[in-house]
Amino acid sequence: MEAHTTTAIPGGGFLIQRSAPANTFTPEDFTEEQRMVADMCNEFIEKDVLPHIIEIDDKKEGLMQSLLDKAGELGLLGAAFPEAYGGLGKDFVTATLVNECLGGGHSFAVAMAAHNGIGSLPILYFGTEEQKQKYIPKLATGEMKGAYALTEPGSGSDALGARTTAVLSEDGKSWILNGQKIWITNAGFADVFTVFAKIDGQQFTAFIVEKGTPGLSLGEEEHKMGIKGSSTRQVFFENCAIPKDNLLGEPGKGHIIAFNILNIGRLKLCAAASGGAKLALKTTVAYAKTREQFKTPIANFGAIQHKLGEMVIKLFAAESALFRTAQWIDDKEKELAADGKHDNALLGAAEEYAIECAMLKVLGSEALDYVVDEGVQIHGGNGFSDEYNISRAYRDSRINRIFEGTNEINRLLTLDMYLKRAMKGRIDLMTPAMGVQKEMMSIPDFDVDETPFAAEQKVIDNFKKAILLCAGGAVQKLMMQIEHEQEVLMDIADMAIDTFQAESVLLRAMKMQESGHENAALALDIARTFIYDAADRISHSGKSAINAFAEGDEQRMMLMGIKRFTKTEAFNTKDARRRIAAKLIEKGSYYFA
Repeated sequence: MEAHTTTAIPGGGFLIQRSAPANTFTPEDFTEEQRMVADMCNEFIEKDVLPHIIEIDDKKEGLMQSLLDKAGELGLLGAAFPEAYGGLGKDFVTATLVNECLGGGHSFAVAMAAHNGIGSLPILYFGTEEQKQKYIPKLATGEMKGAYALTEPGSGSDALGARTTAVLSEDGKSWILNGQKIWITNAGFADVFTVFAKIDGQQFTAFIVEKGTPGLSLGEEEHKMGIKGSSTRQVFFENCAIPKDNLLGEPGKGHIIAFNILNIGRLKLCAAASGGAKLALKTTVAYAKTREQFKTPIANFGAIQHKLGEMVIKLFAAESALFRTAQWIDDKEKELAADGKHDNALLGAAEEYAIECAMLKVLGSEALDYVVDEGVQIHGGNGFSDEYNISRAYRDSRINRIFEGTNEINRLLTLDMYLKRAMKGRIDLMTPAMGVQKEMMSIPDFDVDETPFAAEQKVIDNFKKAILLCAGGAVQKLMMQIEHEQEVLMDIADMAIDTFQAESVLLRAMKMQESGHENAALALDIARTFIYDAADRISHSGKSAINAFAEGDEQRMMLMGIKRFTKTEAFNTKDARRRIAAKLIEKGSYYFA
């Protein structure tokens, strides 16, 4: 494959401008070193994690910690940490790949992601130099394990509604914490907690709290539906005194830490979900090839092939959008680091693409849910038995639509961020939206462009017009009340999520076609099937949104626009899915990069 070059577009910019295949990073562009890292991660999961999965779920004493130690020895915990703090200093794309490959580790994947993500990054990016030197090298090796204590009984999505308090002691040497945190991953064995509390009940602030601090206590292990091997406990603070220097960041700026770390966490969750889906797909296709009904393997049946083909399509789409965004963040990080004006270049880069990160969280978790749900269905009654790993995959997947902000919150954030950026002039949505309204009043262009992929690109351009039509109409009609019309916002977000995936898939398929990749024809099948099906979904979401805020002639005109902008040529998706499934059945696992 030719070396990748990129011209990153601004965050959210995919909606108003085209990208070229040559400037789009895809999994086929992984370097040899990145592939070696992936192989090491896959081998670790296969040899060290999966053989002990039942013991992990049973919370065998010390097992999870020993696995984290082993991952630390391999450099996997600190892959993205700077070398100056004991990490490997790998780029963001490589770090994303590590998360994907370890995503098939069930409860271990959750423990590891919590440790080297939300459990470590707040200190790495917001800590003082002394705090970084004290904690990050030990977190990078696994000598210390990290946890993140944000959620409370009365504040989940409303993180700023936290009631845990912090007051300065009379002698001014300590912070005294009082309060309660729930659903804290790794709490049972964590050595260091990033804790959010309000100074004097007002200023939302982050603190570093070490295990064993007097006044810090833990609840019993939670009995969960899934990820049973992950330690999840309540954490209590009763006059818990920590050194004054353990304040993390600035007083009253805890929200900056929480929200910036979440951007990276959302993308990494998509990566882990992709890895989990690949393992579940491998498990499922193996079963379909050996399970016989009516004297033939069920993999030979069209109904099963449809499911298998759709699993590959959803994985390919999620993977394409994921690494496209990861490279944008990597490029932006290097740009911000080079200008020397940003202390936290990666966080600045992740904030730039916060819209994409929110969408990735949704599409990744829901792709995984589809794969494991249909995996159980293909297993039939056996899928409902704990003897088959697909039942564990099904249980473990469900939390991902809640982690890192619920999917509902992330859908709402997608549109909220777009509108706020438009108001601040960071992205110009008004000009293209007005262009769409003008086009609505004109005669459609019936000229046919015979250039390869021109038809598919035009469809995606039209998807973007459909989004601008709905979003522009909703803003004009609802004005400041739009934030209260959550159903409308989520409909438009779904249109954006489908469009972002459709474009990412097409760009990848085009790039594979241009390079003569062996799976280029199947990638094109995936792109055309995804686009064809997305047109129906976008049409439905668009009509639902319009019917919720428009009426009369305005409604009729906008509905005509949706029909116009979601029109596609006929395509035989049945045969395309069969071709996609046939390759999967032949290979026995996901067969793209």
